This record gives sequence, C-alpha cells and structure tokens, in this order.
Amino acid sequence: MTDTAITTRNLRKSFRRIEVLKGVSFDVRRGEIFALLGSNGAGKTTTIKILATLLRPDSGTSSVSGFDVAKSPEKVRQSISLTGQFTAVDEMLTGRENLHMIARLRHLDDHGGIAERLLERFGLTDAADRCAGTYSGGMKRRLDLAMSLVGKPSVVFLDEPTTGLDPEARLQVWEMVRDLAKGGTTVFLTTQHLEEAEALADRIAILHEGRIVADATLTALKKLFPPAKVEYVEKRPTLEEIFLHMTRKEASRKEIQ
Repeated sequence: MTDTAITTRNLRKSFRRIEVLKGVSFDVRRGEIFALLGSNGAGKTTTIKILATLLRPDSGTSSVSGFDVAKSPEKVRQSISLTGQFTAVDEMLTGRENLHMIARLRHLDDHGGIAERLLERFGLTDAADRCAGTYSGGMKRRLDLAMSLVGKPSVVFLDEPTTGLDPEARLQVWEMVRDLAKGGTTVFLTTQHLEEAEALADRIAILHEGRIVADATLTALKKLFPPAKVEYVEKRPTLEEIFLHMTRKEASRKEIQ
C-alpha cells in the first residue's frame, strides 16, 4: 500500500478558449489534510471535479486511492466522498432519514447502526428526528459531513465547506475535519478563508492562474516570504501575506517575460 492518496501529473483543462488548468501536478499523502488555495477562477473546483470523476481533463493523469481516475472511475467513487459549498441535505427529511438514504444509495447493510453512530459522532442525536429544514446552518453542515462519511471513504473532498457559516459553526467544522484526519481519512480542502488553511492543513498548495506556484508545509512557505523587519518585535508572516506574495511574484515574473 502506497503512502500517497492522491497524485496528479500535468493536468490541463480548458473551457472553450479559456485554459483553466495549465499543467497541475501535486501529491497528497494518506491521512493528511491538504489545502488547495487560490483566488476565484484559479481552478480549485475544476481540480476537485476531475479528481472526483465529475469532469474529464483534456490531458494529464491523476489517481485517487491507488485507482486511475480515467480508467477506474467506479473504484475511485467507491473510495471517496465529496462535500461542496452547499449542503446535499434533503431538508424535507429528518437527519436520521438523510443518513439512511445515503446508506441505501451506497448499498450498505445496518442502516440504523450507521445512522446512530454518525448522529452521535456529530452531536446530532437530539435533533435526529427533526426535519433537516429546521436545522441551523452549522447543524446542516455537520449533517452534510456525517452523510459524506457513510461507507467510510478513505478520501474526503471538502470544497469550501464553511461557506456561509458563522464563526462558532466554522470552529465546529474545523474540529470535525481534524477528527477525520486523526482517524486516518485523507482530507482534500479548498477554502477562501486563509486562516482556515493555516489552522488545519498539514500541507498547502497555492494555485494561481491554472498553475501550482507553491506546495509545502506552512513552516516551509513562511521561509519563502521576504525576511521580517526586526524593530521591537519580529513580525511573522501570515498565510494571507504569503499567498499574496506568491501570486504577485508569479504575476511579476510573467510581466518580465
């Protein structure tokens, strides 16, 4: 069994005349939280859709859980789960019924046991028999994450999972993401909140105009930032400052060329 959960090599994708991915390559190790950062339109969601078998690249290769995404899409789908910016919760069903539905769709036995364990894990037992439409935004997101774990996928894709959540709900989701990784699940995260990646990610890649311009741990990324000016206190760069520095540096390099 390889230690690599996700591999991409030279992924390219265009929509009509617009080239969105321009040769994207990276690896994600098993059990780590990997954050892919980028501005709107950088290609983050396109990358996730390719890895989740929802979109075909124009060229390049990728594998997830040891399966080639193009050659074995069914096996990839069996090993992953995808949670997008908007929850997949059916608001007409109760929390328990939502989990039962996903278990049936995955052709799993013991629907009741699966639902009970996940309701308890995500703190939704007391609300299990209420219609999900009455849940708060944070509760819906927790239920959505619980639904994504039905069948114990080895890789979970979270595409901006805290969009629209209040600070308290966001912190709850952060804790759940950490718990997933502690349990051995590989988490592939995209987010617009840079402090989210800073708090959660074992490794961070920055996608800018269709290319990976940085891929390292937060500690290593900070070393790429210009040395801090020492006055009274040495100021450590934030991930937001690193992100802006790397994307502007890439833009300047292209202007010189």
